[in-house]
Amino acid sequence: MKYLIIAANPDDEILGCGGSIAKWTHEGNDVHILIMAEGATSRDFQRDRNVKQTEISDLKSSAKAASKILGVKSIDFADYPDNRMDSIDLLDVVKSVENKIDLIEPDVVITHHIGDLNIDHQIIHRAVTTACRPQPNQFVKFLLSFEVASSTEWQSPSANLNFNPNWFEDISSTLNLKLNALEVYSSEMRDWPHSRSLKAVDHLAKWRGATVGIEAAEAFMLIKKIG
Repeated sequence: MKYLIIAANPDDEILGCGGSIAKWTHEGNDVHILIMAEGATSRDFQRDRNVKQTEISDLKSSAKAASKILGVKSIDFADYPDNRMDSIDLLDVVKSVENKIDLIEPDVVITHHIGDLNIDHQIIHRAVTTACRPQPNQFVKFLLSFEVASSTEWQSPSANLNFNPNWFEDISSTLNLKLNALEVYSSEMRDWPHSRSLKAVDHLAKWRGATVGIEAAEAFMLIKKIG
């Protein structure tokens, strides 16, 4: 099986499904990652890549190191502006995703939940579901969305876009690798009790596991299955 993870910013891929990535690679599957936005320039009032170039490079290095811990076959970066993807024509984002899908020919594509608070997550979800629209000879047989702590749970309930998982991956044996990979992203992680802290991520995995009777799990929403 070939998996393609399409995430907004560096660290989203690990927060969303790092334990599952380690599980899939250990089972002999190929896992590829595409990170869409550079993850740094939104912290300034005005975007300036030159000012943030060192931070952007450091994030890419962290992403590569984290992917190595999990056994990922390839990782690529689209370098769209961080938290400003609504300023990009959706068609351009769709074409970036389509190009990657054509190159990898994945059986499974996994991306963000449409109801996340983060605008980049929403745009990428729309782009991925568009790129994976049903067509003859479509490679993608499974389309899933993951949750990202400090975005998925922050959305207002009035949006009526709650994350209601119906697919769980057992990461009881790989949760430690997920946490190790997140430690590489030290600049992106926060102290407890922030939901993007190592302790919170550990608690969430164990809660998701407990809801289905296992030690630890990552939760997903199945968007589409062909088979």
